[in-house]
Amino acid sequence: MAEVTYNGLTFEPYITRDAIAEQVKRVAAEIRRDIDPGEIPLFLCVLNGAYIFAADLFRECGIQNAEIAFIRFKSYEGTSSTGKINEVMGLDTDIKGRTVIIIEDIVDTGLTADHLRRKLLEQQPKRVAMATLLFKPDSLKAGEAPEYVGFNIPSKFIIGYGLDLDGLARNLPDIYVLKS
Repeated sequence: MAEVTYNGLTFEPYITRDAIAEQVKRVAAEIRRDIDPGEIPLFLCVLNGAYIFAADLFRECGIQNAEIAFIRFKSYEGTSSTGKINEVMGLDTDIKGRTVIIIEDIVDTGLTADHLRRKLLEQQPKRVAMATLLFKPDSLKAGEAPEYVGFNIPSKFIIGYGLDLDGLARNLPDIYVLKS
């Protein structure tokens, strides 16, 4: 893995695709363990960043009757969170009495995650849990830690494996961190 440059910023290798695959398998096993037999859970992918993680996790879970849906929020501009949560695409699936597993690429401040959890709980699901590939515990300002976490990472800006810088770098198979 070599350094990459986007929008004049240099990023260095941080997490390899093999390490990501290992954590996806572990998180999937934890989710399978917690889903009741016969249940039809809804995996709720938060676009755009989580789509690669969601696809890998959904397949790896291997739950025969699971469903997946997509929503979209926007709270980032450039390399930092704006602190404002804009819902771009909402949920149109009935979740009453169902287990919902929110799939996020990264939980940073927790503002979006907390907003989404509260909104979903209004619809009376059986349970709402969150799976995230990356969690920045030192940056958490709202809500609670995700139930399923691939990696705990420091408060640094990262790209790749679905995570972007102004729409770029999502297609990188590995994760890169902004070079100091």
